[in-house]
Amino acid sequence: IMYGPPNEKESHPTGGSYERPSYEGGGTTSTYPFETWFYRYLPGIGSGIEIEFVDPTGTGEYRIARNPDEKDAMLNIPGAGLTLNEELGLSNKADRVAGIQSFGYSGPGARESDSEFSRLALYTDLQRPPQVNDVLEKNLLATASTGAVDNSALNVATKVDFYRASDNTVMTALTIQTDNSDLTFKDVGGIQQARLNIYGKVTNLSGRRITSFEDPVTTDASVEELASAKDRKSAYQRVLPLSPGNYKVDLLIRDINSGAQTVVSRGFEVPKYAPDKLATSTLVLAVKLQAMGDQLPGMFSIGPFKVLPNVAGTYKRGQDVGIYMQVYNAGIDQTTLRPSIDVEYALLKDGKEVFKQAEDWRGLSDSGQRLTLARLLPTSTLAPGDYEIAVRVRDRVSGQSLSPTAKFQITDDKK
Repeated sequence: IMYGPPNEKESHPTGGSYERPSYEGGGTTSTYPFETWFYRYLPGIGSGIEIEFVDPTGTGEYRIARNPDEKDAMLNIPGAGLTLNEELGLSNKADRVAGIQSFGYSGPGARESDSEFSRLALYTDLQRPPQVNDVLEKNLLATASTGAVDNSALNVATKVDFYRASDNTVMTALTIQTDNSDLTFKDVGGIQQARLNIYGKVTNLSGRRITSFEDPVTTDASVEELASAKDRKSAYQRVLPLSPGNYKVDLLIRDINSGAQTVVSRGFEVPKYAPDKLATSTLVLAVKLQAMGDQLPGMFSIGPFKVLPNVAGTYKRGQDVGIYMQVYNAGIDQTTLRPSIDVEYALLKDGKEVFKQAEDWRGLSDSGQRLTLARLLPTSTLAPGDYEIAVRVRDRVSGQSLSPTAKFQITDDKK
């Protein structure tokens, strides 16, 4: 109440059956009445603030929960309301009962914001009077409470790509790109540094929260590099395992140094990959595409490759266009016991084919019936303008064919 109404509220006024999200341990239980309040930003506390209130007595008196188990009505009943790890015998429910007075959750799937120290810090911060002395913080509080966010504060572009993990799980890669010219750089030990805080929340069509995430992102440059660094872009990626269906992601991107923030909402559909039908991942045009080699997997890693998507789809002439795609369910040649498939790249300008090349994909096939295509397209001989790349895939065994496409633009390298 001190901070006004939340931007979003999830209410369970009667409690009842509850499917725990992965970041609470999973599994099914029954709960007391509870509400989850979400604030995009609270002055003096931070971004993407989630507060849970529980009414364990059923009298309408809600209190801030220290941890997600406070709403579990089955907590003290042996063998009931188990988490996934408890069902598998990997953990003991007695440990949850003993820790009911502790803060946060540190089990499998836990978010950084759910850690003991983060929850204790949030609980302490919420007891303090809100900081509303600074004019900027007053404006931010009013903006967050009303939802009227200035989208021009930061120029943010997003892209969503899909890669099959199994018949029922799709790895959904969310890429966020910002212009460095919009960011405020500050001197940190002789290095110019811009700092962003990115909070994201994914919900399904009914508005139920599926998952959320929060990460700090920094961009560094020396004093000499600062001018050129501001002409570039910064990118961040989060990969989420999702089931096929329709979703919405709400993003809050905040410049820590300047206080500028932008809220972006985007809907997307996670595709269903049938086990017997030729299919592909998203055709990704990358600004950087390279083999990982001995490098450890990190952000932008997809299997043995590092793939940094070009969200804007713009390249300077002379800059290679990375082409990355996975092909699924290719038919198996019973003679060679390998996928039997033809792949051809075609480059089109103004609807006319200007370049065509077949792919010698032998040796690129991963385990199972997945084929990985990764190629760099030189642009030094291409005139500036709009182009379209088509990857034509034909399965010789089943006769099925696909031709996913992606558009991009080449600008004069002198610009």
